[in-house]
Amino acid sequence: VALSPARRAELPTMKPFRATHIWCNIIVALQSEVEVKRRRHHLKHHDDCFLGSDAVDLILSHLLQNNYFGQAEISRSKVVRLCQALMDNKVYEAVGTKLFGKDKESTFEDSNCSLYRFTTMHRWVDVVNKCQAPSPGFNGLCRRQEQVHFSTCTDANPHDSSLEELLSNLSLKPVTPSHIETSQLSPTVVVEVWQEQTILRLLQLIELPILDTLLDRKEHRSKPQNVSTNTDVITNNHLDREILKAFGDSRENDWLSSAIDLLEFLPDSRVVEISRNLPESSSDIDQCKMLLFDAIAKHYNQTKDPLLANDFFDIHTGVAELLVNGKFEPALEATQLCLKLLDSRNRDELRRLLHFTAVTTQPASIALQKGIENRIVMKRTFGKAIVSNKNLPKGKADLLVLFLLDHQKDVFKVPGSLHKMVSEKLMFIQSGGDPDRDTGHTYCERLTHAACESNMRKTTRDELLLLLKTIDENPKLPAKEKKKVLSQFNKSHPAVFIQYYFNALRKS
Repeated sequence: VALSPARRAELPTMKPFRATHIWCNIIVALQSEVEVKRRRHHLKHHDDCFLGSDAVDLILSHLLQNNYFGQAEISRSKVVRLCQALMDNKVYEAVGTKLFGKDKESTFEDSNCSLYRFTTMHRWVDVVNKCQAPSPGFNGLCRRQEQVHFSTCTDANPHDSSLEELLSNLSLKPVTPSHIETSQLSPTVVVEVWQEQTILRLLQLIELPILDTLLDRKEHRSKPQNVSTNTDVITNNHLDREILKAFGDSRENDWLSSAIDLLEFLPDSRVVEISRNLPESSSDIDQCKMLLFDAIAKHYNQTKDPLLANDFFDIHTGVAELLVNGKFEPALEATQLCLKLLDSRNRDELRRLLHFTAVTTQPASIALQKGIENRIVMKRTFGKAIVSNKNLPKGKADLLVLFLLDHQKDVFKVPGSLHKMVSEKLMFIQSGGDPDRDTGHTYCERLTHAACESNMRKTTRDELLLLLKTIDENPKLPAKEKKKVLSQFNKSHPAVFIQYYFNALRKS
């Protein structure tokens, strides 16, 4: 029998129940939306894993979008503590944490290098299995809107108040269930909101004079060159790729692993060439490294389009200006927003390329060119493959590339400010608000045609008056030349000419 709201409020154990309700929804959202796939960690491949940074992004967005805690501030560090609690309660486990055959103490890491895998050992497994249902989204950040039924979730463990204590320690007080929005939004709306708010946040950080290329840009959907359309056919090219993967797995060498991971984006012909030219002696690791480096460098030197698309030229310029002025935090956030707008394939390729460069620039890494630091070699070799535009000065382009190399672990995280903006906009739409109405910072307003024409005429007149003043007060212009120019100006713009000299006579 369903209890009335007044009767529910009298129950002394309501708070732990409400916390369990939120906990179940977090688990459902995480299991439904986080990207789970085979990944490499500590020189080995692991199946069915997800990244720690992806989990933080997803849970942060889920909490903000569903407004569980009203107007309470939810920082990324608080979400990391929630993720730690989820891991402590066996919702998932860290991957690759065994040391000498024993599990070492695990601390959740908000990193794109830490891997985790779901388990079926936690106390809410039955409830979560009942409520599990996938929902599409933008880069894995759209959340399911259906909430787990309150009465169902409370059966998970009615006497457990540890969840409520954790939320209390984080200064997160759950609002009543009636305040939680449950209306659904279409995936298309969510995608558009993410793109819109990403651009709006960029406008707060840097100046973007033209937005057409950003607003009209579509997700790049071209097939990778190395993907066969017939999964039943195993070609020689596929075997060559598998041979290289097996070779990398057999060597406990992060350098080789990161290089072989990058081969996924190279054409089959180049992969076959690498596979057939591997040295016969398996002990000659340095020769293998140079073979891989030369092949990867040759491929990216022949690549026409940079990974940071030229559609984002204004963003690149703005980030470079921030770096020149020493504003590193805004530059990092603007870079994160720029990468958020990248299509998924370019984003993944750039992530792997930057990881490869980070590994090769470690102090113990093999010297790629005699007498030159590896960091400089990688910048020279792959700089144009990352960002290249004839209108961007070489110094600024190099500065941007080096910034990406030095911060490759952070640039792919989603800023907390963007999470908050998207959450506010989605809740505004869910409550029946106009999607076209701006809920945050306003940079422009919609004008009528008459108002636009009036502004245009006023601006044109002001600029012409400024030009006429410059001509009239220029001491370096000969009198004869000045008279000629003023006469031409009078013929073209007589009203402006009369207004300028009439005002000058009045002032005199």
